[in-house]
Amino acid sequence: MPIFVKSKESTLKTIGTTLRELREAKGLLLREVGAKLSLDPTILSKIEQDKRMPTKEQVKSLANFYKDQKNEVIIAWLSDKLYYEVQNEDLALRAMQVAEEKIKYHKKNDKH
Repeated sequence: MPIFVKSKESTLKTIGTTLRELREAKGLLLREVGAKLSLDPTILSKIEQDKRMPTKEQVKSLANFYKDQKNEVIIAWLSDKLYYEVQNEDLALRAMQVAEEKIKYHKKNDKH
């Protein structure tokens, strides 16, 4: 799994960077967060170092734990997943634009 270029812009932060910054801002140790979420601190460390992608269940737990930044956690995870999936595709940007159009279309039509 490639490592992202770190940036101060929050939109370019990986899920690992996002989680590490949130944990450090609360003054918590990996083992403290792990214990509260029943998550192995070694796994959490690998996630924070972008050496492992968290599962959907882990992201849900972490997002609920960092409830004030829940959306930030979920967006970082989803954007990483999308990036890893399409990063080497020539038509990645166009495909993501089409996907965005599909999401908007289905959200609009699902409300009726």
